Amino acid sequence: MLRLNRLFAVLAFSALLPSTAVLAAAAATVEAVQSPAWRDRDGVTAPLAAGMELKSGDVLRTGPGARAYLMLAEGSRVKLGEAAQFTFHTRSLQPERTFRGALDVLAGAFRFTTGKLWKARQREIAIRVGTATIGIRGTDVWGRTSSDGELVALLEGRIEITRAGQTTELAQPMTYFDAPRGEAAAVKALDPAVFSMLARQTEILAGDGAARSRGKWRVLAGDAASEEAALELYDQLREAGFAGRIRPRAAEAKGWRYEVLLGGYSSAGEAEVAAARLKGATGLKTSVVR
Repeated sequence: MLRLNRLFAVLAFSALLPSTAVLAAAAATVEAVQSPAWRDRDGVTAPLAAGMELKSGDVLRTGPGARAYLMLAEGSRVKLGEAAQFTFHTRSLQPERTFRGALDVLAGAFRFTTGKLWKARQREIAIRVGTATIGIRGTDVWGRTSSDGELVALLEGRIEITRAGQTTELAQPMTYFDAPRGEAAAVKALDPAVFSMLARQTEILAGDGAARSRGKWRVLAGDAASEEAALELYDQLREAGFAGRIRPRAAEAKGWRYEVLLGGYSSAGEAEVAAARLKGATGLKTSVVR
């Protein structure tokens, strides 16, 4: 009975995931996910899914080869690269109008790009990248933090970076703040060819196998004959960082079968790439369906 009740809870949650009807604007939502990736909230870990709403205090983690796009309520986009760890903080009651918050990049690469309507909205955002804090004005900025230190590149706009009690202003596009661990920081010119390589670390391109909330293609991870087997497969996907859903189907004989699916892919090709990723992470035999 406990297994059956949990199955009903999983099915109800799956039905709510793609819904866009909400009572109030979420502070941020997940726009796209190239799995594996996870969200940690109040001691509970769940796989990151396209359309998922985020709240203050959520910790996001991406796995090997993964990417994630987040949309803040006021229109800015945050892109996360692989092996990233990111925490989102805000106390805004109406984040789509007045957004105040902090974005903590604890590991990995990110890109922050303000929305087109940033001048019409009030925004106060600080981005902490390892030991450096970035004061954001309407801008486009890329950065990363690792055991080697921090790097923050200004692509457009103006930023102030505070590190070790010293503040540095970047106002010239295509310059970057280079702060090796244990050494003094310096501002340098950013070669466009070098930036193209850096930007790929946070970009989701066509053919990368990312899921989005409106994609119609799916990956069939498995077909189970019982609720217990379906839930075991569902839990295996969650642990691996893939957001699965359970779909009951009437069997030819009496009873039901349960399909465990990944959804949100815009084409068969995208779904095939995701299926290969899932197989590599779990060993499951997968197929693509629409």
